[in-house]
Amino acid sequence: MAQVLTFGCRLNAYESEVIRGHLGEKDAGTIVVNTCAVTKEAERQARQAIRKARREHPDATIVATGCAVQIDPQAWAAMSEIDRLVGNAEKLRPETWLAPGEERVSVNDIMAVEETAGHLVAGFEEKVRAFVQIQNGCDHRCTFCIIPYGRGPSRSVAAGDIVGEIRTLVEHGTREVVLTGVDITSWGADLPGKPRLGDLARRILKLVPELPRLRITSLDVAEADNSLCRAIAEEERLMPHLHLSLQAGDAMVLKRMKRRHTPEQAVAFCEAVRRLRPETVFGADLIAGFPTESDAMFANTLAHVGDCGLTWLHVFPYSERPGTPAARMPQVDKAVRKERARALREAGEAAVAAFLAGRVGRRENVLAESAEIGRTAQYAPVRLAIPAATGAMFDTTIAGADATTLMAGAA
Repeated sequence: MAQVLTFGCRLNAYESEVIRGHLGEKDAGTIVVNTCAVTKEAERQARQAIRKARREHPDATIVATGCAVQIDPQAWAAMSEIDRLVGNAEKLRPETWLAPGEERVSVNDIMAVEETAGHLVAGFEEKVRAFVQIQNGCDHRCTFCIIPYGRGPSRSVAAGDIVGEIRTLVEHGTREVVLTGVDITSWGADLPGKPRLGDLARRILKLVPELPRLRITSLDVAEADNSLCRAIAEEERLMPHLHLSLQAGDAMVLKRMKRRHTPEQAVAFCEAVRRLRPETVFGADLIAGFPTESDAMFANTLAHVGDCGLTWLHVFPYSERPGTPAARMPQVDKAVRKERARALREAGEAAVAAFLAGRVGRRENVLAESAEIGRTAQYAPVRLAIPAATGAMFDTTIAGADATTLMAGAA
């Protein structure tokens, strides 16, 4: 069977499953590398993987795709290790893999793409949890972000297609679905009637009652509305774990990033959700060392972790992306970026340790991801005292915790 190597976001993980489905059992000599363009490091890792694949499999057909390839196909075409380059729209089409043409580079204008089809994925390599694409592309232009040029304009998958795919996944053993996209809170704006993300969550849970857990992630607080808040408050199977696309906690930095929310709005959203559903736990994406960020501005972002009550942090040192406005702004020294990222990660680690310690003695519902490890509704990892069948769900008392993991009791 062909190999598919995935870098970057959950959407890429989903699209790698689509590619696997198109390849099927054929093309055992094919290696597909699904690249990411969010940071220089992500691109470096993909290039390294391609060179390693060529060394270890000299006769393989190596295909590079993903955002990095879409944004700069000429640069990737210069790599002699690559046999074919495929764009982000092309990689999802069956004919790309089933009836490939002779051209080495198949990368077209992503900005001309107007639809995002519902791509049926019957299952994931990770059997318990599956990512489902509900939206692709982005109409916003944050000054640090190159991804709109790799993904194109925002476009939504029809609700019926999403429900149908989730129903199929559940039939194949999936116990938890994570809704994913580039800007998922914009879902529905281009569909008839302009439904909202909260409406979609309710529809999924109503029409697929066999689905035990639904998660939504990478929320933009500027687009969160009452329908989403009502779903969070009223739908028990919608997990009390929300990951927010915050990026910073300083007003001026957010303005220079061209984000559409203020620090105060982020805090207010977290407080409102906790009033509706007190057990909710928040994660967030945060960028350290954005251009022009002073020590005082960074201090505001560091304080924002506590102000919002964030737990699970994804921290990135700012990475220049050629072609973005931020790359032309006065840059923060790379050593300072690294140190600020370290400080944010330490704040996140402390928040996780405190959260886990507070769960000791509580009853938690756990979904077993393997015989030894499961996760709670708030996405906390749990080391199981008694081996469980993958996909099993059960309640257990938390007997202890270390800095990263809960320990389940014997019952």
